[in-house]
Amino acid sequence: MTQTPHCTICQSAVTYFDGTLFHCTECFHAWTQEDMTAAENSKKVLDSNGNELFDGDDVTVIKDLKVKGSSMVVKRGTRARGIRLSADDPTHVQAKVDGQTIFILTNFLKK
Repeated sequence: MTQTPHCTICQSAVTYFDGTLFHCTECFHAWTQEDMTAAENSKKVLDSNGNELFDGDDVTVIKDLKVKGSSMVVKRGTRARGIRLSADDPTHVQAKVDGQTIFILTNFLKK
């Protein structure tokens, strides 16, 4: 017997495959294999070079960036330490730069 994947919504292990769709018996969600691969790919947060970023990583800014609502400018080469990934948008990370916590787009960062 093959192992069915966990539900993509509620992470329940009580799932089954009916030949075309996977079904969750707890939340009644149905999905396909393509839905699972798309969900896995969308969860990855990538930097400007295509490296995957994780919570707590230290990254380098690759371009001078003006911070909105402030007179602060983050210079190229500045290290942002201990990033936190945004749950809502995979293109934004929260980082501490020069003592201030700011959001930075991932396409301006490298690992």
